[in-house]
Amino acid sequence: MQAVVKNNKLQERAINFLFKFGAITLLICIIIYFSSISDAFFTYANFTDILRSISIVTLLALGVTFTLVVGGFDLSVGSTMSLSTVVTASLMVWYEMPIWLVLILPIIVGVLVGMVNSFLIVIIGIPDLLATLSTMYIVAGFHRTYTEGYSIYNNMPLTSGDTAPGQFSEAFLWIGQGRLLGLPVPVWVMLILVVIAYIVLNHTRWGRILYMTGGNEEAATLSGVNTRKVKFIAYIISGIFASLAGVLFTARVGSGQIDAGTPLLMEAVAAVFVGYSVLGIGKPNALGTFFGAAVIGILLNGLTILNLPYYAFDIIKGSVLVLALAVTYVYAKKRFTRT
Repeated sequence: MQAVVKNNKLQERAINFLFKFGAITLLICIIIYFSSISDAFFTYANFTDILRSISIVTLLALGVTFTLVVGGFDLSVGSTMSLSTVVTASLMVWYEMPIWLVLILPIIVGVLVGMVNSFLIVIIGIPDLLATLSTMYIVAGFHRTYTEGYSIYNNMPLTSGDTAPGQFSEAFLWIGQGRLLGLPVPVWVMLILVVIAYIVLNHTRWGRILYMTGGNEEAATLSGVNTRKVKFIAYIISGIFASLAGVLFTARVGSGQIDAGTPLLMEAVAAVFVGYSVLGIGKPNALGTFFGAAVIGILLNGLTILNLPYYAFDIIKGSVLVLALAVTYVYAKKRFTRT
C-alpha cells in the first residue's frame, strides 16, 4: 500500500514538474543538442534569424490567445493574414497608394473579419470552432477571387494585358527587411506587441475582465460584465493581429503571396498551447505564447540545419502540440480529481 502511495506521489510530482518547467526544459535540451552538433546554431546571427522567423507566427498566436482567454477559439487567423497580405500588396503595386493607407486599410480588413466572427458567435450563437471554420473558408475564397489566384509582385502582368504600375517602396520593405539597433525590425514589432498584450492581459482591468469572461461567463455576467461585448472585442483584436501579421509578411518577402497564412495556423495554435505550461501558468497568456513560438522556431531552425526534409516538419510540430496538450490536460485532470 505504501509503495502504491509513494508511486502516486512520484507521478504527481513528475506531472507538476513537466507542467511548470517542461517547456523550459525542452527548450534548453533543444539548444544544447543542436549546439553540440553544429557550430552555426548557437550564434547571434542565427538567433536573430530565429526571432525574425517567429515574429509573424507570434502575431497570429497573440490573436488566438485573446480569443482563448475569453473561452473561444479563432481558426480564421491564417486566412485573415492571407487576405491582409494580398490587400497590402495590391494597394501598393496595383493602386500606388501612400504607405499610411497601405498600413491602415489591411488592419480595417482584419477588423471587419473579426466583426463577422463576433456576429456569428456572439449574436447568432454559432459555436466558435464552426463559425471561425466557416469564416476561414469564406475569407480564403475571397482573397483568391480578389487576386484571381495570382500572387502580387512588382511589375506583374495584369489580366488586362498591362503591367502593374506600382512597386513596393523602400520604406515599406524596411518594416520587414530592415534592422534597428542590431535587431531586425520585425523582431522589434513582435516584442513591442508581446509587451503590450502582456500588460493588457495581466495589469489592466480590461485584462481581468477578459479572463473573468473566459473563466466563468455566468459569474462575470452576474458581476455586471457585458460578456457579449467582451467576446465581440476579443475576436476583433484577433483579426487585427492577423492583419498585422499579413502586413509584416508582405514587407518581409516583398510580394503578396496567396495562402501565405494557411501553413502558419498550426504553428500559431501550437505556440499558444505550449505557452499554457510555461512556469505552470495554466492559461492562455502573452509571454507563454511568445515562449511557445520560440520553442517551435528554435526546433525548426535546428532541423533545417540538420537538412531534415521540410515535409517532415509537420510531424515535429504536431508532436510538440500533442506533448503540450497531454501535459496540460493530465495536470488539469489531476487537479480536478484532488478537488
